[in-house]
Amino acid sequence: MSTPPFLTLPGCARAERVVTGRGEFAALRAEPAGPVRGSALLVPGFTGSKEDFIGLLEPLAAAGYRVTAVDQRGQYQTGGPDDPAAYGVGALGADVRALTGALAADGTPLHLLGHSFGGQVVREAVLAAAAGGGPLPWRSLTLMSTGPGAIDPAEAARTRLLLDALRGMDLEQIWQVMRQLEAESGKPRPNLEPAVAEFLHRRWLANVPRALSVTGGHLVAAPDRVAELADAASGLPMLVLSGVRDYAWPVPEQTAMAERLGARRVLVADAGHSPNAERPAATAEALTAFWA
Repeated sequence: MSTPPFLTLPGCARAERVVTGRGEFAALRAEPAGPVRGSALLVPGFTGSKEDFIGLLEPLAAAGYRVTAVDQRGQYQTGGPDDPAAYGVGALGADVRALTGALAADGTPLHLLGHSFGGQVVREAVLAAAAGGGPLPWRSLTLMSTGPGAIDPAEAARTRLLLDALRGMDLEQIWQVMRQLEAESGKPRPNLEPAVAEFLHRRWLANVPRALSVTGGHLVAAPDRVAELADAASGLPMLVLSGVRDYAWPVPEQTAMAERLGARRVLVADAGHSPNAERPAATAEALTAFWA
């Protein structure tokens, strides 16, 4: 999971709920002080939330972009039903399309970004929109720290352990096991501010277990749909952005995906799987350069 660098919202941002035809979604929204150059919808990954993008809100708004970061269905403050059908990538992609309709209603060009598992969700949204015919409703697509198909085998093995645990343990029990394994690994989590550590625990407990099971199951067996996306989104500017290291999808695999898509490729120095949280200033600079 991503660890937000801080939790205090900048003055340009507020927490609210975005109302769509598919329900309400918890969001952090940032507004430029001056003219609006465009809008952006930011979609988080597995076990993540809108707070994963908190470090991007101020620099993106300062560059003139109206930014909306959301909790996906089943995550943190959005919630969801105990129904596996609600959490397939097709259903979550439909949520992204509904959010797009709500956010683009004023005619402002909307840039779409998905981080990690969120990248495969936004890919699904684009494929479904293209299948429906007509122009795509986005100005650009950014795939951040995501890959063409299933996650790296080592990460898939860890995810399968979580899926097994979800069958017989509650989220608090799993959290305690994860912390114990982390301590025994010899690589404990860096010291966090108490407020951030408490937030990570609270966010984990707020996940809908069914959502974790379905989305985790997707990650370990996701199909490669890059060729379909390249065909469906021909003409849509695309960016593949990642840190210089990544445990979920190998960086060379992400670079090859960019080549297959004909996308711009950016590597963020000194960043891993979450450049949005680890190097937000450099990540925002790369995004605004691309969007411009």
